[in-house]
Amino acid sequence: MNTTMRTLLAGGAAAAALLASGVAAHAATTATATATATASKYPAYKKPAIFGTSFQADPGHDFTKGIHSRHNGILRGWITDVRDGVAEYEPIKWKRSKTTEGYFVGPPEGDVTAYASPIAKDVVFLSAYGCKPVMAAMTVDRNTGLGAKRCPASVLVKRHDKQRQPSLITVHQGKIVKVQEIYTP
Repeated sequence: MNTTMRTLLAGGAAAAALLASGVAAHAATTATATATATASKYPAYKKPAIFGTSFQADPGHDFTKGIHSRHNGILRGWITDVRDGVAEYEPIKWKRSKTTEGYFVGPPEGDVTAYASPIAKDVVFLSAYGCKPVMAAMTVDRNTGLGAKRCPASVLVKRHDKQRQPSLITVHQGKIVKVQEIYTP
């Protein structure tokens, strides 16, 4: 009887392990398919240096025509305001410091280097600080220093409307399609 019971328990454990691995495989396949589907909506633009020490140019952008969308690509910047689904954002650069490693700065006061683009309904927001509006946890890729946790667009709007958070902002066809936060200690 003990042998039968052990056989049943071993068989049950094996079935549970198989089921768990199947669920994990399905979840991984679903996540990969979602990432592939999202990535296929726009080209893989070249990422700028995360801690670049100069502002990124946008050749051909006419700042005299009022605030409007940046050309397609990825901008190292931060969102300065969000109104009715439209985000205003500006480029940033890394400024070295004598007392700390450094910090990000935007254009000087009075500079007109700013953009405005609608936030896409299916925007990909990768947070470096978790999905709560208040930055509570570190969810960052330790190799790149970029946010790794996908969060809802509502968190993006709430967090970035209240504070300037350094990010890589991807613009495609006049809309913000991806925001990936940069972790700064």
